[in-house]
Amino acid sequence: MRLDEPVTVYDVARRLPAIADLRDLCRSLAMLDGILSPDWESRYYSFNAAWAEGEEVASMRSGSGDEYSIVFSAAGVYIRGFSHESRMSPYGQDGEPWPGVIDEVPEVFKPFVEEPAFTDEDGVPVVTACLWREATDDRWRHGVIDFPTGSSDPDGATGLFELLVDRSPEAFRRFAEDYYEVPVDLEAVRDVYALRPLSQKLVASLNAEVTLADLAEDLAEIGYPQPTRDVT
Repeated sequence: MRLDEPVTVYDVARRLPAIADLRDLCRSLAMLDGILSPDWESRYYSFNAAWAEGEEVASMRSGSGDEYSIVFSAAGVYIRGFSHESRMSPYGQDGEPWPGVIDEVPEVFKPFVEEPAFTDEDGVPVVTACLWREATDDRWRHGVIDFPTGSSDPDGATGLFELLVDRSPEAFRRFAEDYYEVPVDLEAVRDVYALRPLSQKLVASLNAEVTLADLAEDLAEIGYPQPTRDVT
């Protein structure tokens, strides 16, 4: 579902897939970026399947200050997004998150709200958009928020979560061709979105300068299915 108009976490919550499908999508995004950008520091999407005991984290970094983190744990999933230009930034609220954004986060996810990787040097949660889903929930949840008026994208959700809402391979190709300024093979993207084990042919169709062997560490970190054999 392509985002043809600005959305907030309210809309994102209705459009996000189930937990298992979101995890698969996040691994696919990270693997595609791993192929397209051998330099980790330049990547947009990443995934760490061994972030902490029993916890995995998917991340997005735009390179210009926007980011998100998605923690997958036995308790469920916690999503934190930050849009640096949002009027809901804590830095425009005397160092306090916008009312309602994290106030209703369940106790089981409170450690992630306070996680040093997701807060600044003063312990302020770096967040403008927040969603969560406990393992037993039947839907995604968010706080009750009085959004600022006069803003077309108040919490930054439109830009932050577009590829989590529009889960088509075509959406990733549009993003990657714009961000990396290279043509991107759609069939290869479809294969990775389907979590098919990589082959050298698939890798080369996305980036001729990367080999399957080059991706060994990325495959392990992402938890992407390993190649079944050394194929070309």
